[in-house]
Amino acid sequence: MACKNISIYLVAFCLFLGGVGYLAYAGFTENSVYFLNVAEARAATPDKLAAARLFGTVAAQGIEKHRDGPGVTFSLEDKDNASQAIVVSYSGAVPDAFKAGAEVIVEGGMGPEGRFTAKLLITKCPSKYQKQNRNI
Repeated sequence: MACKNISIYLVAFCLFLGGVGYLAYAGFTENSVYFLNVAEARAATPDKLAAARLFGTVAAQGIEKHRDGPGVTFSLEDKDNASQAIVVSYSGAVPDAFKAGAEVIVEGGMGPEGRFTAKLLITKCPSKYQKQNRNI
């Protein structure tokens, strides 16, 4: 009788571990995105850019605000190599710190027309917000 009780607990424990393992696997695969700079994104295969997070610098030329609502289209340059760039289209509230030369992170995916469609746009905080050493 004791052997039968142990086997029930063993089966229940195995089912529990299997369920936890499946949930962990599903959570990691569904929410994983590649974090790339612009040069890496240009060299990546299209399947890696279906869900990606890119970082770079906003190019000086080519910033266009959307006429039909909030958003902006701009060229995102690689931080280390300005000749590497990707056109980004973002529909949503544009952060106040967004300007030419700002470092930004965009999250979204590459569209069929070769333009990166961002659903998230984050700007790096300017240095004026960083703590400064003051001599008093």
